[in-house]
Amino acid sequence: MGHDHHHTHDTSTGNIRVAFFLNFVFAIIELIGGIYTNSVSILSDALHDFGDSISLGVAWYLQKVSARRSDRFYSYGYKRFSLIGAIFISVVLLAGSVVVIKECIGRIIEPQMPDAAGMFVLAILGIIVNGAAVIRLKRGSSLNERAVSLHMMEDVLGWVAVLIVSIVMHFVEWPILDPLLSIGISIWILTNVYRNLKATFRILLQKVPSDVDIERLEEEIRNTDRVLSIHDVHLWTLDGEENIMSLHAVIAPETTLDEQYTIKTQIKSVCASHGIDHATVEFETEEEACMQTNCGTFY
Repeated sequence: MGHDHHHTHDTSTGNIRVAFFLNFVFAIIELIGGIYTNSVSILSDALHDFGDSISLGVAWYLQKVSARRSDRFYSYGYKRFSLIGAIFISVVLLAGSVVVIKECIGRIIEPQMPDAAGMFVLAILGIIVNGAAVIRLKRGSSLNERAVSLHMMEDVLGWVAVLIVSIVMHFVEWPILDPLLSIGISIWILTNVYRNLKATFRILLQKVPSDVDIERLEEEIRNTDRVLSIHDVHLWTLDGEENIMSLHAVIAPETTLDEQYTIKTQIKSVCASHGIDHATVEFETEEEACMQTNCGTFY
């Protein structure tokens, strides 16, 4: 299990690293292309991509940090550091979308005709480069990778829009198409940023993982041999992938150590079947008062 997680982190870091380099190199190409085609929209996109590169660099670093094992400073390890990366990228996307929408409104009021042929060539290149990064990141499962993948998807859609607009404008002079398409893409990105931030904050606020049916899980644990009742059940996720649980199980006072071991193994097996990698079980007898103040009701 530990080996799998380590392998997943290596893949995640590699995926984000590839996205970072692709984005940075392409931002330089865009800058040159923007100056060459005298296109303000491509130059502003180059600026946007340099901003992307910075946030991708931060995400790459935080994904590497999140692979570290637990130490005396962070007993659970550094997994949650990848969530900071997801928040950072989402904030950059948010700011970028606001700037793009503001720029588009200006372009709608005062339309400018860009170089359609130059836009067409750069759009083809943009779709290939960013498309390769999206395909690579689609395999990832961490929230950080999802945020980065969203970033790349924004760029791909942006270039598809540029491609369509450049083809249309080659035949007719409709400069307003460019800002209108950009606004549509920005709205799509903002809805996805909202979803990603919501998922990230749910983890930070220790919400019960949505992929675990806690009522069914508790029912199965209560049905375990020799378990009289359970209470003080806590279930949360470290990073959206690794789930953690702790609970108090009430057993008969005469239960032997061997029997306790069997009960604990059965409970942990039930937890594992629900995707919980780390379960802590504490035993109590009915005569023993629960020392926790927030134990809650007995089941």
